[in-house]
Amino acid sequence: MTIVFVPKESAPGETRVAATPETVAKLVKQGLEPLVERGAGAASWISDEQYAESGARLVDAGEGYGQGDLVLKVAAPSAEEACRIKRGAVLISHLSPTQNLEVVEALRDGGVTAFVMELVPRTTKAQTMDALSSQANIGGYKAVLLAAATLPKYFPLLMTAAGTVKPAKVVIFGVGVAGLQAIATAKRIGAVVWATDIRPEVKEQVESLGGKFIEVAPDAGQTEPSVYAKEASEDYKKRQAEAVAKHVAEADVVITTALIPGRKAPLLITEDMVRSMRPGSVIVDMAVSQGGNCAVSRCGEDVEVHGVKVIGHPNLPATVPVHASQLYARNVLDVVKHLVPDKENENRELRLDFEDEVTAGSIAVHAGEVRHAMTAEALQQRGGS
Repeated sequence: MTIVFVPKESAPGETRVAATPETVAKLVKQGLEPLVERGAGAASWISDEQYAESGARLVDAGEGYGQGDLVLKVAAPSAEEACRIKRGAVLISHLSPTQNLEVVEALRDGGVTAFVMELVPRTTKAQTMDALSSQANIGGYKAVLLAAATLPKYFPLLMTAAGTVKPAKVVIFGVGVAGLQAIATAKRIGAVVWATDIRPEVKEQVESLGGKFIEVAPDAGQTEPSVYAKEASEDYKKRQAEAVAKHVAEADVVITTALIPGRKAPLLITEDMVRSMRPGSVIVDMAVSQGGNCAVSRCGEDVEVHGVKVIGHPNLPATVPVHASQLYARNVLDVVKHLVPDKENENRELRLDFEDEVTAGSIAVHAGEVRHAMTAEALQQRGGS
């Protein structure tokens, strides 16, 4: 029988947990044996008793790491934690492998397989395993609430006997999952919302949520409205930057969501753009953990620069731990079901099929080899063996 271990998260500020009583019960139903470290769910308001009632056996970390065939985590393990995972086990977790090379080396040298949640392909088959989307949705929602709580103005239009209060203007960079949720949330609480993205085809999605898309005139002779920024002319890029800068200068709130797993975040808001904003305005930089989209944001700090308040919280989903844990745990459960299939698997054994696109695309380390090309290259450049 496959043993599944859920440790308590050790990363600073990490309040989420990789399994909930709901998913533990489903693991038991799948024929697996779940072990949960005592106190693992406390920061998500889940008691040890709830885990025990759902069928988990409560253990200390040493026993769990020593026995777990599958180790389920939210944040990347520390190098010390990676060394505690037993040889041959599979870690299912966020990892940011290009940024955590010491951990990758520990997993590789310890014979641990790493299934990386950030690497799950964006396909229909893997949709229920897509933790980036489930967590970005929460992050986009919370970014707007933080901005609204910080802004020294109302968000909605108000018409009162004392006069009319104009609605706040919110500008959102990036129309992915986080950006779309930010648009929807800002509209729900009454703001006027503008959004920008290098993909012109997202205009419909922005408008369907009540937002307005920042458009840029296409190059002469171009039949499509635009293309990806890397394919656009320098003239187009210049016009795009000018159009966006004008909206930023008029904004009460700017939220940036451009984050590419494993890479430094693109710089979208220069210090000059910050300087152009009105005093009291707010920027929420959702990419601050990977260098930031804003030139003046600082990871883990809220700062005031040129009279603008810049929020640099590195882990917004962890500020909503109950639902963030519920959604993440369901993503992880579906990964487990994928790796330990029901059909023709009476002993519920782990099966790593590298012909399968989800398995092959998501596993960064296996059998003493770093399979993820970018990570392998980073190790080589660093001088790792």
